[in-house]
Amino acid sequence: MDAIEGAVSPAMRHKARHFALQAIYQWQMTGDSAQEIERQFLEDQPLKGADLDYMHDLISGVVANAMELDEIYSPFLSRPLKDLDLVDKAILRLATFELTYRQEIPFRVIINEAIELAKSFAEQDSHKFVNGVLDKVVKQIKQG
Repeated sequence: MDAIEGAVSPAMRHKARHFALQAIYQWQMTGDSAQEIERQFLEDQPLKGADLDYMHDLISGVVANAMELDEIYSPFLSRPLKDLDLVDKAILRLATFELTYRQEIPFRVIINEAIELAKSFAEQDSHKFVNGVLDKVVKQIKQG
């Protein structure tokens, strides 16, 4: 925890997103339940410094709402959803979940985090693709 009991730092949220992305990717690959994947992560990963409650919310929220999330961002894809790289799909699902369900977090923070995840885990120019799609998602959410 931070110096203030119960406070969550941006670094803790960043780590939560990092692990949630990996868990979502694993879910996409295996089809295992969110609970099983999260259990494995808690047992096998060095999660120290991550906001575990937020990680849980992200994993369970994305898995529970994946079809809805795909419907939100897929109109802005330059290729069919079925052809989307699984890492890009996991990042877009994660960020779209936050943009839709965690509106207390500034959209710029969510998009920046998604770009950083893409730079770390996805193909070389995926961060540009992710940024372009999420910018359009934000505009749609603001209009709604």
